[in-house]
Amino acid sequence: MNQGTPDYRDSGLEFPADFVFGSATASYQIEGAAHEDGRGPSIWDTFSRTPGKVLFGHTGEVADDHYHRLDSDLDLMQRLGLESYRFSIAWPRIQAEGTGPANVKGVAFYSRLVDGLLARGITPIATLYHWDLPQTLEDAGGWTNRDTSYRFADYAHIMGEALGDRMAMWTTLNEPWCSAYLGYGSGVHAPGITSGRAALTAVHHLNLAHGLGLSALRDAVRKPDAQYSATLNLHMIRPARDADGEALPASAEAVRRIDALANRAFTGPMLHGAYPADLLEDTAHVTDWQFVRPGDLELTHQPIDVLGVNYYSTVTVTMWDGVSPRSNADGHGDAAGSPWPGSEDVEFVQQPGPYTAMGWNIAPDGLEELLVDVHEQFPTLPLMITENGAAFDDEVRDGVVQDDARIDYLRRHFTAAHRAMQRGVDLRGYQVWSLMDNFEWAYGYTKRFGIVHVDYDSLERTIKQSGHWYGELIRSRSIPE
Repeated sequence: MNQGTPDYRDSGLEFPADFVFGSATASYQIEGAAHEDGRGPSIWDTFSRTPGKVLFGHTGEVADDHYHRLDSDLDLMQRLGLESYRFSIAWPRIQAEGTGPANVKGVAFYSRLVDGLLARGITPIATLYHWDLPQTLEDAGGWTNRDTSYRFADYAHIMGEALGDRMAMWTTLNEPWCSAYLGYGSGVHAPGITSGRAALTAVHHLNLAHGLGLSALRDAVRKPDAQYSATLNLHMIRPARDADGEALPASAEAVRRIDALANRAFTGPMLHGAYPADLLEDTAHVTDWQFVRPGDLELTHQPIDVLGVNYYSTVTVTMWDGVSPRSNADGHGDAAGSPWPGSEDVEFVQQPGPYTAMGWNIAPDGLEELLVDVHEQFPTLPLMITENGAAFDDEVRDGVVQDDARIDYLRRHFTAAHRAMQRGVDLRGYQVWSLMDNFEWAYGYTKRFGIVHVDYDSLERTIKQSGHWYGELIRSRSIPE
C-alpha cells in the first residue's frame, strides 16, 4: 500500500501549506524557578526530592531555567523557524495550593510567553496539565479524589479568562495514561502510589477533569476561533508472533486487554461517552467502578476540535503462560506496582531494535498504523502529532552536536506521518519532542530528547544538527534530501 522506501527513509515529500510544524515542552521539565513568584510545590517537587525516586537525585528545581531565560528561548524558537510551540502551564504557579484566586505573577509569566510567541509569528498551544499537580491537592487524595476534577475546572476557567483572547489551541490533559497508571499504579511517576484501584479511580477523575475543564474553558474564552483538544499517548499494540511470523493464539486476547486499558479507557469516555464493557469486566476484581457517578459520562463527553497523539514506540504482547519467566518489556521498567491493573497476566515481549537511549524500539511504521487506526475509528476528528522524538547520547564537539541518529529518526517518522496523510488521515500538524534537553522525569537529566542541546552546568543552548535539519524542513515544507 505504501510507496517509497521500505525503511521510511524518504525525502522530498511535501506537506500542505496549512500543516503546522512546531515543537513541545512541559513546565516542570524546563522552567525551574520552583520557589519563586508565588509558585507552590507540585507532586514532582515532592517526588523528585524523595530518595531513590529519580536517578541521581535530580530535581526540576532549576531544569533549563526557562523561567528566567524566556526571551532568549523565544528568540531561539524563531531562529529554528517554528510555526507553533506547545507548552504546558504549571498549575502550582497559578494556584499555589490548587485552589483560590490566581497568582498574578504566575499568570503574568504565561501572558509574556504567549505575547512573545505571537510577536514572533509562532502559534501558541497551551496544555493545562502536564503532570505537575499542586501538592496540597495530592495531600487530599490527588486524582483519587473526585474534588480534584472540579478544582481543575476552576483552574481552567482562570486560564481561559487570562489568556483566552490570544490562545490558538487549548489542551486539557497530556497523557492521562501516565498520570493515572504510572503515578498511581506502578509508582514510577509522582505521586508514587502502587494501587490498581487507585490507578483506575485516577483514570476516571482525569477523564472527568477533561470534560469539566473543556466546559470551563468554553465558558471563559472569548476567542471564537479557539480550538480545544486533549492529548493521549495512544499505544500501538502488536501481537507476539512465532518464528514463522504467525500471531501467537494467545496474543489476540492480550492485545484486546491492553487496548482497553491503554487506549479505550480514555477514548471511550471522551469520544463516545461510555467506558468499554470489556474494560469494566477485565478490572471487576480490582474495582467496582462505583466512583463513576450518574451524569459523569455526559460531563466527560465534550466535543473537541483536534485529538493530540503522542507516539514514540510500539508494544508487543501475549498472554503469560504462568510458568516461564514473565517478560515485562513495556518500556516503563520494573516497579513495585503494575501500570496494567487487572492484566498482570499479560506479557510484554521484547521487541527487535534498533532502540533509542530510552530502550524504546524505533518503529516509524507503528506511527503510520496508529494514525490510520485512529482515523478509521474517528473519521471526522482531525489529529495532530503533539509529541514525537527520540533520546540519544548527544555530545557537543567543537560547538556542534552531530546527532545523525535523531535526524534519521525524525526523517522516518515524518515520512510515516506523510504516508498516513496520503491514506486519508486528517493530520493538522507535528510538534517535535522536545525543543530542548530537559528533566526527563524519573530519569533526571540523563536522557536528551532535545533538538537543542542544554549544558546543565552553564545552561548554554546549542542547536543540534537535528534542529537545523528540522528548520530546513519547515522552510521548504518538504523532507530534506
